[in-house]
Amino acid sequence: MEGSAGNKWKWWWLVYSAVFLALHGAASAQQVPCYFIFGDSLVDNGNNNQLSSLARADYLPYGIDFVPPRATGRFSNGKTTVDVIAQQLGFNSFIPPYATTRGRNILQGLNYASAAAGIREETGQQLGGRISFSGQVRNYQNTVSQLVNLLGDQNRTANYLSKCIFSIGLGSNDYLNNYFMPRFYSSSRQYTPEQWANILIQQYIQQLRILYNNGARKFALIGLGQIGCSPSELAQNSPDGRTCVQRINSANEIFNNKLRSLVDQFNGNTPDARFIYINVYGMFQDITSNPARYGFRVTNAGCCGVGRNNGQITCLPLQTPCPNRNQYLFWDAFHPTEAANIIIGRRSYSAQSPSDAYPFDISRLAQL
Repeated sequence: MEGSAGNKWKWWWLVYSAVFLALHGAASAQQVPCYFIFGDSLVDNGNNNQLSSLARADYLPYGIDFVPPRATGRFSNGKTTVDVIAQQLGFNSFIPPYATTRGRNILQGLNYASAAAGIREETGQQLGGRISFSGQVRNYQNTVSQLVNLLGDQNRTANYLSKCIFSIGLGSNDYLNNYFMPRFYSSSRQYTPEQWANILIQQYIQQLRILYNNGARKFALIGLGQIGCSPSELAQNSPDGRTCVQRINSANEIFNNKLRSLVDQFNGNTPDARFIYINVYGMFQDITSNPARYGFRVTNAGCCGVGRNNGQITCLPLQTPCPNRNQYLFWDAFHPTEAANIIIGRRSYSAQSPSDAYPFDISRLAQL
């Protein structure tokens, strides 16, 4: 009887183990060999720490909810959207910054993002040092040379890179720190929003082609959020501090529509590559329309900052932020809280609504 009971227990344990692995093992397995990130302060994780720039977040309270709490250079109280996406993709650690990563550590991918960076070279120059989109792409080209040395030859490197995810999220600063900053830039006097979006998209295309020519095959193009609803814009341009600035949001939508159409253009012309569009604008629209559904009580002010809507400037060093950070959509004048980043990152990876990603989400892109 004891032998029979023992065999029955072993059989049940094997069944349980198989079910557990089926449910949890696949989700935790790393789905792609590497993840390369291009962007601005929304996803910068330390590349600006050593630059002579006003666009830095290497001081507390930035990172107050990071584990362990520390200022890494992320413009949030904790994780950014790409940190969440990396977790969803099964990486055991966050993708490291280009500025400080060497050797075999580059094999998992790198984060090239730089706060204040834009598609245009001059964007963000009033804030000091930053690495523009073209500069980030040049850094990636340097990485490819290093990968060839690590992997042995160009064919192996090309095969390796073809399986990796490349996420690109730039353009916010070309509006915030260029087009809608007439005191420093003449772009809004020279171009209509339609013309400006066309100029940005043409330069964006040039960088995508360079990435493609250097091995990138799986692209996630991240759209702009509702910049006109940020605490900074509400503080400066909203009559009641709540109504979003429509002229800014309308310009953002023009850019987003053109970016989305790039997906069809590139998918039609590059049969060995796949491009998707992530609709961050729509996700923010959904959250601000139903904040309570997502646990948010405050959507028009930063948890940390100064002045009206806590949107006049970003967090001051060692400033005490709001205690109920999970109830705030925005961490500071421009950047979402970790709570918001978790929602956006998860929906980017696995679309909650058909409008979240086009033609499909990052989880599907990883499988191709």
